[in-house]
Amino acid sequence: MQVSLIATVKNEGDALRPLLDSIADQTRWPDKIVVVDGGSTDNTLGVLQEYADWLPIQIISAPGTNISEGRNIAIEAARSEIIVATDAGVVLSPVWVEELIRPIEEDGAQVVSGWFESDPYTDFEVVMGATVLPGLADVDPKTFLPSSRSIAFLKSTWSAVGGYPEWIDYCEDLLFDMALKEEAGEFAFAPYAVAYFRPRGSLRAFYKQYYLYARGDGKANLWPKRHVIRYGTYLVGLPFIGSLLWRDKRFGLLLLVLGVLGYCWRPAQRLWPMTQGWRPPSRVRAFALIPILRVVGDVAKMLGYPVGLLWRWRNGQNQDRQN
Repeated sequence: MQVSLIATVKNEGDALRPLLDSIADQTRWPDKIVVVDGGSTDNTLGVLQEYADWLPIQIISAPGTNISEGRNIAIEAARSEIIVATDAGVVLSPVWVEELIRPIEEDGAQVVSGWFESDPYTDFEVVMGATVLPGLADVDPKTFLPSSRSIAFLKSTWSAVGGYPEWIDYCEDLLFDMALKEEAGEFAFAPYAVAYFRPRGSLRAFYKQYYLYARGDGKANLWPKRHVIRYGTYLVGLPFIGSLLWRDKRFGLLLLVLGVLGYCWRPAQRLWPMTQGWRPPSRVRAFALIPILRVVGDVAKMLGYPVGLLWRWRNGQNQDRQN
């Protein structure tokens, strides 16, 4: 069966080259690569045209489109039944295409979840990846909802669910995954189909990312129970521990330390082998950064979620999703 790779880009410039190089290094080339440009003003189109001389790339210019619209345009232009999707800013493992489509060709799967891992350049990004990204041991392949930086599906299944939701700007791949699961049932899982991507490199960039994610959750009514628990933890749990510290410093401090350890334990487990060989001061700073990242991420989510809910109420969206 033929396979088409789709992606959307905007102002990626020379940063697009690692992705295109990794596509050229695939053990199985896609029969067609459809890239939709959302209106780049840099040299993105020039880089794509350069690689189109030796990769089967079709470039579609669609200024002003969002990610969902771009992906739908790319899939519509693809002629094959098997679609593999990724994003700019990633590097694909050499067996990515081969492993993603294997369950479709051999087992008749309709949707295949690929995997993703961090590709850090700095110490900060090492900690960021360990803190915010799950490891393989943390996920259940039966319930895992893949990012659209590493997923394969049948074009007919995409059509059956109405494509990517074009009304939302963030979390569109989660809504698409949920629709696919309702249509096709359990996804196959391809852990060796890895897309490597660079984590956010600063607290400001991380805050913005999680604010926008949470705003998308609010717009789509995603994970309401999780957000309620988070508000309860910070608005009820922390004041309660504070009152204990006022009355009984030892007991209150014990609860606070246990809470921080519990909240940071799994990221610390992931970070431990990543920092083997680091000098002690650097390693201490790395582990001290975990609770800071968790708090910044939580604050971003608590501020972004109600903004999304307000948008939802004003726009009358009815796509209710329960946790």
